[in-house]
Amino acid sequence: MSKEFSLSGKKIILTRSQDQLSESHILFENKGADVYDLPSLIIGPPDDWGPVDDALGKIDIFDWIIFSSANGVVNIEDRLNQLDLSLSEVSKRIKISAVGRKTANLLNLIGAKISFVPPQFVADSLIQHFPGITQGLKFFIPRVQSGGRSLLAESFRSNGAEVVEVAAYESFCPDQIPEKTLDALKKKNIDILTFTSGKTVINTSTLLKKYFGEHWLDLIKDIKIVSIGPQTSLSCLKNIRKPDKEAKPYDLDGLVNACIEID
Repeated sequence: MSKEFSLSGKKIILTRSQDQLSESHILFENKGADVYDLPSLIIGPPDDWGPVDDALGKIDIFDWIIFSSANGVVNIEDRLNQLDLSLSEVSKRIKISAVGRKTANLLNLIGAKISFVPPQFVADSLIQHFPGITQGLKFFIPRVQSGGRSLLAESFRSNGAEVVEVAAYESFCPDQIPEKTLDALKKKNIDILTFTSGKTVINTSTLLKKYFGEHWLDLIKDIKIVSIGPQTSLSCLKNIRKPDKEAKPYDLDGLVNACIEID
């Protein structure tokens, strides 16, 4: 492994949901990083499945289903299975769009046909490059219950589309920081802190304040911050400070490259 293109010797904290840490941990370790996990999201069900089930009960009225998260794919597929349906079957008659490589990979894995993936892995790119006219079309958009943006729904509605937007999952802040990561933070033995969503920024801030008190920002002032994309960068700016580097493309590979490129 060329040292120039690796993370050899870099001590990096990864903030992701608990069920996504393994993939990113392996990716960073394979580049030589010393990885410290900081699970900052727990994914669970929405408070009420009613709106999801109502939409799925009339799924054939929709022209498009828009997935912006793999979490939405998992829960919608599970609820469809309870109706003896699947996204693989549904996608034969309803178009599906996926924002993000992980979301698209999961849809491919379960055999669902994808009709459109935007060139950049953010909602703004989907809106900018969406194929065809949206006026009169019916969209089904599963999303996180709280904390996400309604940008897609608002944009499609403003262009004459009908949109059913439902909470398909919720995310929560964990209670603890793993001992290995906590110890490294106390010893100021971390080089880079990565963030993969606005909620990972907010929840990590909450956890750091819980453990280190009002002056928690002083603890990380010398740690480089790397964000996975524009919205995450805005959350960093609001809750911590402007990130030192932003990934491009806005995915895990881009995040790794941004960490490699950082001074």
